[in-house]
Amino acid sequence: MIYVVVAVAVTIVIVIGVILSKGGSRQEPGVVSFRKHIDALSPESRREVMDRVRPAPRDDDFDEKPKG
Repeated sequence: MIYVVVAVAVTIVIVIGVILSKGGSRQEPGVVSFRKHIDALSPESRREVMDRVRPAPRDDDFDEKPKG
């Protein structure tokens, strides 16, 4: 009789573990999360954030003369 109770308890714990592991909150990669936040912003706010995030041009990019 005790073996049946232990088996049922173990089964319940396993089922709960599987449910929690699949249904828990999933952490998105940083880039995906950043994209979702940016998409939710207004165009003006989005422009300000993208200007801060965009890498600054290197100095040697301006030293070259246009070819042509």
